[in-house]
Amino acid sequence: MSQYPFIIYPHKPISPAEMLWKSASVYESVRKRRSVRDISDKPFPKAVVENLIRVAGTAPSGANRQPWTFCVVSNPELKKQIREMAEREEYISYTERMPEEWKNDLAPLGTDWQKPFLEKAPYLIVVFKRNYETEADGHKHNNYYVTESVGLACGFLLMAIHEAGLVALTHTPSPMDFLTKVLNRPKNERPFLLIPVGLPEENAKVPDIHRKPIAEISEWYE
Repeated sequence: MSQYPFIIYPHKPISPAEMLWKSASVYESVRKRRSVRDISDKPFPKAVVENLIRVAGTAPSGANRQPWTFCVVSNPELKKQIREMAEREEYISYTERMPEEWKNDLAPLGTDWQKPFLEKAPYLIVVFKRNYETEADGHKHNNYYVTESVGLACGFLLMAIHEAGLVALTHTPSPMDFLTKVLNRPKNERPFLLIPVGLPEENAKVPDIHRKPIAEISEWYE
């Protein structure tokens, strides 16, 4: 197997002061990112979504296999179908599958089985993970660290959505197999995340949650 050619990494050194400023600037922007359910149906250019997916596609992946597919849904009838199927599963989850502890943890966030944002958002990005690839001779070539790789790509995608002035929500109806069927995806793909994307509605509201301080999420070994 041939080796990739190696190139010089295009790194431009910056001063410690600039590092500090840049890292603080990133935090100040990203800390304002929120999961938003009040998504407007106001349209925005398709090219924006294309750029967002390009960003997601730069994420690291096991053996550079890039085991992801981003399906973008804007067709109104298809979005309606996805909403109806997702709500069917969510209703069963809220009424039969979820233990009381889980429902109690969700209660302060005001969520329920109804998901109107799936139909209202201009775009749904359905992220699929690709467990293997089928070669031309029929051989199945496994991908590696698939869940980790796709999770990283989704993190890149959410950051890009926020930086583009849009909002999103990470939705995981369980089970999600209906997405494979409704979008007619191949056997090597499994649904990973359903992300409605759009502009926030005027006066959109989000829960007043607070993130853990750095002392609670880090350990330092010096």
